Amino acid sequence: MLAQFGKQHIAKGISRSTELVIRKAKGAYVYTVEGEKYFDLTTGIGVVNTGHSHPTVIKAVQEQAERVAHVQVNIAFHEPMIRLIEKLKPRMPSPSLDTFFLWNSGSEAVEAAVKLARHATKKQNVIVFQGSYHGRTFGTMAMTTSKTIYSAGFEPLMPGVFVAPFPYYQQWSAHKADPVKFDADWCALEALRQLEILLMQQSAPRDTAAMVIEPCQGEGGYVFPPKLFMQGLRDICDRNDILLVADEVQSGFGRTGKMFAIEHFDVTPDILVMAKGIASGYPLSGIASRKELFDLQPPGSMGGTYAGNAVACAAASATLDVFDQEKLLDNCQERSKQFFAAFKSELPRVLPEGIKVDVRGLGLMIGIEFLGAPEGFANAVMSEAFKLKTLILTTSIYQTLRLIPPLNITKEETDLAVERVVQSVKAAVARL
Repeated sequence: MLAQFGKQHIAKGISRSTELVIRKAKGAYVYTVEGEKYFDLTTGIGVVNTGHSHPTVIKAVQEQAERVAHVQVNIAFHEPMIRLIEKLKPRMPSPSLDTFFLWNSGSEAVEAAVKLARHATKKQNVIVFQGSYHGRTFGTMAMTTSKTIYSAGFEPLMPGVFVAPFPYYQQWSAHKADPVKFDADWCALEALRQLEILLMQQSAPRDTAAMVIEPCQGEGGYVFPPKLFMQGLRDICDRNDILLVADEVQSGFGRTGKMFAIEHFDVTPDILVMAKGIASGYPLSGIASRKELFDLQPPGSMGGTYAGNAVACAAASATLDVFDQEKLLDNCQERSKQFFAAFKSELPRVLPEGIKVDVRGLGLMIGIEFLGAPEGFANAVMSEAFKLKTLILTTSIYQTLRLIPPLNITKEETDLAVERVVQSVKAAVARL
């Protein structure tokens, strides 16, 4: 009944992978209004990194709601925001990222980064990368290239956005033709060469404010670029006085085994974008940058009614406490080894000739691409998993699954996750 009412009165433009009506959730499980229990390997698309309804976060939220729920950021400071920034600052990839602006959603945070870049450089253009996802607002739709569904029918969008190649080498024709000669590093160097050409042909450095990149593409397929590419990107930005923006909305807050994915590349961005896992399910996002850049913005140019909400800030502060108390980064790294070893061993055994599997990612940001599989195969695996009361997601235009379990998933739950995913793949193969 509730699902039918929802389908009738909630906007049709929202797609969803199931018609479940969730009543409660705890840890790695969600429970429907009918009392059914589902194993959640999506964490709300990488949001509840501490697991659903973590008691430390709940306690902080309850206590803050009793004190004050809303202090408008353009009227006064509030204690939870300042306490949160005190905790965030030492966790940044570099001490240079010492000043913050907090907002509500990932899209808003990406737009805040663009606003800062334009103010700081007095330049307007933005370069993004093929396969990127940066959001659904008019500005971020223009910056999103992972799927046309996100922007089709909404044009005209924000001008001044240019798209450069991303070294998703698994799908590059040259790599497919000769993976030894045209390996990942060759693709990285070629993507950098094409970027240099873009700066000469389409968006001159004197007009380019920033390059915005996901250290791991989310909606683009859980694709990590080679380290060589990220370091080359940093070099190009430095040589051309262009700011480098790392969009860590999905990859941040421990998802890859480090607090931020950019740390894997030994690269420091000029602006870091964060959201999703920051507050264990409460709407909060933000950007971090150098004080010297933020100080170039005139007072009143940034803000928002709910920006940096007090309750959400309290949840985020408690989330960081959980990271420390439960050593979530350590657990993420251990469970990552367990997942990857099992998948690389077991998945090839259940796939037919002609379909290869690429298990990739870092930490608990796990992509599984079925190379050579027919259209719809990844969706079939997702459907089979649902029959096993397990929630997983697809990603990208290719046949790719993504697993985003909570960072405190246990060894036993990891074994169960592997078992159900392998069973689902096997069942999908039987449907071919």
